[in-house]
Amino acid sequence: MTKQKLWSLTKLFIKIGVTALSLYLVFSRVSIKDLEEAVTTSDPIFFLLAFISFGISQVITSRRLNGFFRGIDLRITEWYNFKLYLLGMFYNLFLPGGIGGDGYKIFFLRKKFGIKGRRILKAIFFDRLSGLWALCLITVGLIIFMPQLNIPNWMPITAISLGTVVYFIVMKKVFPRYSKTFFMTHFRAICVQSFQLISAICLLYALHFDGKFSPYLFMFLASSLVAIFPFTVGGLGAREVVFLYGAEVFNLDPHLAVLISLLYYFVAAFMSITGSYFIFHPQALGEKELPRKEEKEDGEED
Repeated sequence: MTKQKLWSLTKLFIKIGVTALSLYLVFSRVSIKDLEEAVTTSDPIFFLLAFISFGISQVITSRRLNGFFRGIDLRITEWYNFKLYLLGMFYNLFLPGGIGGDGYKIFFLRKKFGIKGRRILKAIFFDRLSGLWALCLITVGLIIFMPQLNIPNWMPITAISLGTVVYFIVMKKVFPRYSKTFFMTHFRAICVQSFQLISAICLLYALHFDGKFSPYLFMFLASSLVAIFPFTVGGLGAREVVFLYGAEVFNLDPHLAVLISLLYYFVAAFMSITGSYFIFHPQALGEKELPRKEEKEDGEED
């Protein structure tokens, strides 16, 4: 076994261990029986609406990513890209922080279209960065309307404003072609995060919650930021720990907080599982791509 394979295996075991430890910490503080009771008495209509809202967010995410692909002259249909996106989501279930799905897409598109891997990586990186920007923007909005956090409004507003300016300058320098559609791309990014928030709200309604939503939505956004980092398998456990300790900070019901996190994970997992169809039926991806264009040299604009 090579050192690289050994290190990869070691990292996988570490992530499984961190995931197990996180879940143990969560379930040692909340009652599984109470969680079961909350689920069995929930409203299935709002569960369905939560799934639909999450599904819409993923359709928009796929379209946003395909826009970045067009920025590197990779021309595939929206439907073809969405199927590939679902397949990537399936890999993300088992590999941390979305890296597994992104890595697969880079490998697949490079092999299929002959485009250099670093160009595909650049498109995916900026797609992820646009999502992170929208997540931070909405989080700042919630902070402003949550005086209990005792954070002066000028601090988050200044941080997101400066971050946006730096981000735009970097994109204009590294990805000049796509900086021309900066506003449309990031409008889509805001829509993605908004529909995911709606999904979380639907889950709260499904559990018959009638209190203030803002603390739960803030924890939801914070947990989404934590789940980006590859500490656990598929983000499982990391979100729940954020909700558990966030419930203590805001004096909320820890059972409801953890349940929202788990249910959101299951909504995402259910949709991700649909991508497994293309593993067993790769021909279902279709052959809708256009002939590849000649690659530009590294010094040329893309």
